[in-house]
Amino acid sequence: MADRAALRRTLRQRRRALPRHERRYREAALRRQLRRLLRGRFRRIGAYLPFDGEADITALLRQLVATGRTLSLPRLEGRRGHMCFVDWHPDEPLTGNRYRIAEPGPKAPRRPASKMDLVLAPVVAYDSTGTRLGMGAGYFDRHFAYLRYRRCWRRPLIVGVAFGFQEVQRLERAPWDIPLAAIVTESGIMRFD
Repeated sequence: MADRAALRRTLRQRRRALPRHERRYREAALRRQLRRLLRGRFRRIGAYLPFDGEADITALLRQLVATGRTLSLPRLEGRRGHMCFVDWHPDEPLTGNRYRIAEPGPKAPRRPASKMDLVLAPVVAYDSTGTRLGMGAGYFDRHFAYLRYRRCWRRPLIVGVAFGFQEVQRLERAPWDIPLAAIVTESGIMRFD
C-alpha cells in the first residue's frame, strides 16, 4: 500500500501542476472523446465535479442535462461519510463537503447505483487492465461493490476519466477494487474486458 500512496502523491502533484494552456488543450480533447462515447447511448449518467486537478468536464455535464439526460453527482452522508449519488441540475446550488468537494445539498433526491447507465469516475492512476487508483478513501469501490458479484446486467458501466500521463504500467488490484469498463483520456477511449 505504501507504493500506492507514493504513486497517488506523485500523480496528484503532476495533475495539479499542469500549465493552464496545456490543461485547457487536454480538457478540450478529453471532452471531445467523452462526447464520442456518450453519443445518444446513455440517458442516466453519474459523474463528478473536478477537485484537486481532476479533468474538468463540467461544461460537458451541463450540455448533457440540456439534452434531457439525467445527471447524478456523489454526495457524502452520515457521520461515517457513506457516498450516494443524487440527481442534480446545473441551476441547483452546491455545498462543500468535509473534503471541500462540491456536492448537491441534502434535499436532492437519491439515485440508486443500479438506476444509472454509466458513471464517469475520477482517476488518479489507471493501467491497461482497467484497474483504477482513486484518492484513497474507497468511496467509489464501496458504493459499487455489488458489481463484483454480477456476471451479467452490470449496471452502471464505470468509465474512468483521466489524462494520458496518469496511465501506469501496472497497478496491483486489491480484492475490493471495482475495475473500469473503459478509460477516456484526451487521446482516446480504451475499453477493457
